[in-house]
Amino acid sequence: VQLQASGGGLVQSGGSLRLSCTASGINFSINTMNWYRQAPGQERVLVTSITSGHRTTYSDSVKGRFTVSRDNIKRTMYLKMSSLKPEDTAVYYCNVFFRSRNYWGQETLVTVSS
Repeated sequence: VQLQASGGGLVQSGGSLRLSCTASGINFSINTMNWYRQAPGQERVLVTSITSGHRTTYSDSVKGRFTVSRDNIKRTMYLKMSSLKPEDTAVYYCNVFFRSRNYWGQETLVTVSS
């Protein structure tokens, strides 16, 4: 299983970014996909999930500002982040729990300047 993430960068407060995560080695369309993030000095936390049926959940800290979506044909999950705040600064990871283990994409750094 491989998860290839991209799209991080530096953005000003109030700006937007879109992250992408392309999966291989799994039947992408039937798996729940997740985005986590880890801010400096903090634990890694779940930001959002999207099920095979496109049902979504969000942490309270991003609800209304972030939108997760998926394209099963492209085997890709997206995270549209809007109205970004400095507290959104973190390393973001895409994730899938498959056959009893977690798989993680590479670190994708998002930095929001005030």
